[in-house]
Amino acid sequence: MRLSSDDLPMFFEPRHVALADRLRAVAPMLEELERPGAHPDEARRDHVAVDVLAESGLFELVAPASGKIDSRALCLAREMLGYVSARADSIFAVQGLGVHALMIAGSEAQRARLPAFARGAGIAAFALTEPEAGSDVAAIQTRAAPCPEGYRLDGDKLFISNLGIADHAMVFASTEPSHGANGLTAFWVPLDAPGVTVKLMQASAPHPIGALELRGATVPASAKVGELGGGMKLAMQTLDSFRVSVGAAAVGMARRAFDEALGFVCRRIQFGKPLSEQPLVQAHLADMIVDLDAARLLVLRAAHCKDTTGGRVTTEVSIAKLGATEAASRVIDRAVQLFGGRGVMAGSIVEHLYRAIRPLRIYEGTSEIQRTIIGRALAKGMAK
Repeated sequence: MRLSSDDLPMFFEPRHVALADRLRAVAPMLEELERPGAHPDEARRDHVAVDVLAESGLFELVAPASGKIDSRALCLAREMLGYVSARADSIFAVQGLGVHALMIAGSEAQRARLPAFARGAGIAAFALTEPEAGSDVAAIQTRAAPCPEGYRLDGDKLFISNLGIADHAMVFASTEPSHGANGLTAFWVPLDAPGVTVKLMQASAPHPIGALELRGATVPASAKVGELGGGMKLAMQTLDSFRVSVGAAAVGMARRAFDEALGFVCRRIQFGKPLSEQPLVQAHLADMIVDLDAARLLVLRAAHCKDTTGGRVTTEVSIAKLGATEAASRVIDRAVQLFGGRGVMAGSIVEHLYRAIRPLRIYEGTSEIQRTIIGRALAKGMAK
């Protein structure tokens, strides 16, 4: 398996090359996890993925002791995970989303919990989305009302990854409904608390996900993360820190699909010769590698900028997320086409990737939201 540090050294430092070697050692264990028949059920696969990520120390990348995310390291990890296990990639990324607000705004006591999550001794979820609040975060209806014990939480969260394996969730709720987005506050909520119910869901590409019901769930005042009314800012800072890595996961999935398709067309004989000698097949391969390399470059440019400039690179990150996820979807679609009937059979690698890539164009900001961010920045720039 190739990783970006091999062929694009200008983006990396020695620590990233060392990380790439570590990732290659972990990859076979996670690839075995996804082998048909390797485990009796999906829940068991989820827990094994957690164990491998924990034992390999990869959770430390999303909950670093320094408190600062290394975007290039994160992208290398997610490229590998996307290549071998979309399930492990989702668990890994959401662990980071769930604890990030603790890193940047948590109390001393809250930050003291972070090492456990860096070791994988705790698993986190990021509870932002609601039935009527997806891209429109300001529409969140979950209410956090003051009470003698601290705060009483009531509301519903939907499409929350890591539910089923998580023990805590970063929950965003309104403490001042009349203030809209400025009334949101973050809370660190134990999922075994009274009034908290987890309802598991099944996504098209298997990974732990569910709905979270809060019915009079009471948390102490110490569960509040950051300032009252600071939830929107924390949510956006979290997404901004991890969004570029979504593109890296897409690159990993696309790279796997390309490798599978290239191997297949070189072996498959039709009309007396390998498919790889057919001009139209060669054209597909050419389009796939152009999309793949362009996606990788967009992701690494944004990650390098985040790590080295010290400022916000929102537009570059949106370009990378949009470009990479859309390009990866095209690459994987072409891979399925090249496999023909085998490509749509349940259990084939490219069929799995075809399902796994689709959510990446939706979560952490849909492609439409990324286009809005990019277009607005371009228009604003022209107006100056």
